[in-house]
Amino acid sequence: MKRTYQPNKSRRAKKHGFLSRSKTSKGKKTIARRRLKGRHKLTVSDEK
Repeated sequence: MKRTYQPNKSRRAKKHGFLSRSKTSKGKKTIARRRLKGRHKLTVSDEK
């Protein structure tokens, strides 16, 4: 049986990356919330 999570870096970045978050108002709020919380990684784009 094929599992639901099939990792793909480009798809992950497109859906949850910094630019895609910045485009929407909810996404901007998400980034702001994570900044307030003091997260080291704001989005998946920060993973290296």
